[in-house]
Amino acid sequence: MNKKCILDSLYSGADLKYRDFNSSLVPTVDKSRFIGVRTPQLRVLARDIIKSGYDKDFIHDLPHKFFEENQLHAFIISEYRDFDMAVLAVDKFLPYVDNWATCDQMSPKVFAKNTDKLLPYIEKWIKSKHVYTVRFAVLSLMRYFMDNNFDDKYADIVLKIKSDKYYVNMMRAWYFATAAAKQFDRIFPCFFKLDDWTRRCAIRKACESYRVSDENKVRLRSIKGGQK
Repeated sequence: MNKKCILDSLYSGADLKYRDFNSSLVPTVDKSRFIGVRTPQLRVLARDIIKSGYDKDFIHDLPHKFFEENQLHAFIISEYRDFDMAVLAVDKFLPYVDNWATCDQMSPKVFAKNTDKLLPYIEKWIKSKHVYTVRFAVLSLMRYFMDNNFDDKYADIVLKIKSDKYYVNMMRAWYFATAAAKQFDRIFPCFFKLDDWTRRCAIRKACESYRVSDENKVRLRSIKGGQK
C-alpha cells in the first residue's frame, strides 16, 4: 500500500452524483477537493491501510489534498486501540481539519475507556483559536462526559466559550440539547445563560429528540426567549 494505491482506490470508488451531493453538505471545502467516495467504502479502505502498515506514513503526510483523504485519516485514527497513539494522532491532525464531517466522524473508541487521560487534552483543545479543534473538544465532552461521569464543571466549560463561528456554536447547541436528554435538571439552568442564537438552536434540537420528555420540552419552549 502506498499513496498512489490509495488514490487509485479512491478514484475507482468515485460516484459523481454523490460527490455533488456530499460537497453541498460541506460548504467549507471546495467542490474540486471531493472525489465522491461513500463513507462505508472509506471505512473499509481505512482498515486495509492499517492492515498494510502504511497508516503511520499516511497520517504523517499532511496536509491532504482531498476531502476523502481527510476522512480516511479520521477513520484510521478511530481504529487505533492504544490511547496514547490515538490521542497524539488526533492532536497532530486537528489543526488540519477543515470541515464538520471530518471533525465529527473522528471517534477513537479507546477514548471512552480513558476519559481521565483524555480530559487534559480536551481542556487544551477547547482553548484553541481553530474552529474544528474547539468543536472536537466540545464533541468529546458530549461523547465521553455526559453519563455517570457528568459534572457541572464540564457544562460550565462549554457555556463559557465565546465564539462567532457557526460550527462552534452549533456544536455547543448540540451539547446542551444532548445534556437536556441525559441530565435535564442539572443542565436546565444553563439555558438561561446561553446566548440567544445557541439557546434557540439547543431548544429546537432538544424538542426534536425523543429522549427528552414532553414535560421537559414544555419547560424548554417556555424559556425560548431567555426569560425565567
